[in-house]
Amino acid sequence: MHHMIKKMKRTVVFVLKLALFASLFAIFFGIFGIHNPWLFNLSRTTGVTMVTFVVLGIALMSVYGGYAVGAQKSKPIVHSMALATVMTDLVTHLQLSIMNTSEKNNAHFVYETPHLLLLVMVLQVLVIVFFAYFGNYVYFSLEPPEKCCVISSSRQSLGSVIPKINRFQKQYEVRHTVRYDDKNVLNVIQECDTVFLYDVPLKERNDLISFCYQTQKNIYYNFETIDVVSQGARYVTLDDKSLVMYTAKDLTMEQRIVKRLTDLAVAIVGLVLASPIMLACAIAIKLEDHGKVMYKQKRLTKYGRVFEVYKFRTMKEQNSIHKSVTAGDDRITRVGRVLRKFRIDELPQLINILNGDMTVVGPRPEMLENVEKYTEELPEFSYRLRMKAGLTGLAQISGKYNTSPKDKLVMDLMYIENYSIWQDFKLIFQTITVFLKASESTEAFGKEELYDFDADQPKAGGTEKKERKGP
Repeated sequence: MHHMIKKMKRTVVFVLKLALFASLFAIFFGIFGIHNPWLFNLSRTTGVTMVTFVVLGIALMSVYGGYAVGAQKSKPIVHSMALATVMTDLVTHLQLSIMNTSEKNNAHFVYETPHLLLLVMVLQVLVIVFFAYFGNYVYFSLEPPEKCCVISSSRQSLGSVIPKINRFQKQYEVRHTVRYDDKNVLNVIQECDTVFLYDVPLKERNDLISFCYQTQKNIYYNFETIDVVSQGARYVTLDDKSLVMYTAKDLTMEQRIVKRLTDLAVAIVGLVLASPIMLACAIAIKLEDHGKVMYKQKRLTKYGRVFEVYKFRTMKEQNSIHKSVTAGDDRITRVGRVLRKFRIDELPQLINILNGDMTVVGPRPEMLENVEKYTEELPEFSYRLRMKAGLTGLAQISGKYNTSPKDKLVMDLMYIENYSIWQDFKLIFQTITVFLKASESTEAFGKEELYDFDADQPKAGGTEKKERKGP
């Protein structure tokens, strides 16, 4: 029965994907076909235009995450699909305008009917919103949330992971929380569909994973260094002996050249396009308190080299103490709050990229004080310095400002171990999504809740009390 429901869900999602893409396609060509009747005729130009829309649309949806009903909440699906569709519309509409530059239509290039493009985009976004919410409604109507248990080593660890799981209440229902060394841990696993292992010692984690695999349970576990290494390794055989081979990585000469050329192109184009925004920011900062516009701070880049990163000043000059921002931090100015929310304060780092101190995509440069502190607690943190510091990266797109140092480290190492030029371009495109989730991505550091094992409510101990929603 469970297998049939799972198969039905896959079929429903596939049908919804086809229906959504067909709707987006029909809106674009249906509306523009009124002004361009040749789009309704079978011809080479019609075929080229339609293929452009389909191929580019599928590629961009893949980059931004696509129609991930059942795996994502409705709002992120709307963001990713809308971004991909708008960019596809812009390119295909430009192609239409170019094709209409001929003796029969326009003697010279004209960017035609922008009002129709705006209408198309509005209608498409409305369709995307409907399909996102309706798709998730149908998906989660077919099956209740998975029964889950969380296995960990401490109350602090539970406080790190349970609030994250509880944000996806339609997917997961936490039934049990148990210590990894509890004598009943195997019985608890057997009662659940899905098992979360968080901060469990490696030996015990491997034993529990083996048991979950044996009993066919879904497994989630946090990364350790050995897991990152395995991501960059591959399967080989020496004679008849199966082995895992990991090769120490560094960028090839071709990769370095392409990466540097990409840096220069993005930095130059970015500075030109962003110059009006940067001018407005400078004026706003100056008008608020008449202080300095720019702020320089020492950071670390590849192999531990120290450089000065440029930022728009977002804090009061007399209170610019070198420590991470916390919730309700009174050092931040009113203009600074807006700049930080939308990451605009980072724009001057395009100058750092031109100078060669930074790259467009790479691990974010940390403050020297933070590096020293994090490395004491987590020696592996220094591994991030194998790549030049970046303006954006996997940790900036998938994480938040207050993401834990360990989780940021894992994301940075995953980027380094799986580096490719295509991955860089993909992350550059995905950076746009950071602005759509600005309020989440710029959350400041706060206090974590403390949970007890097999308890439903957070225990006193976290100074910031929040009401916990039921699963």
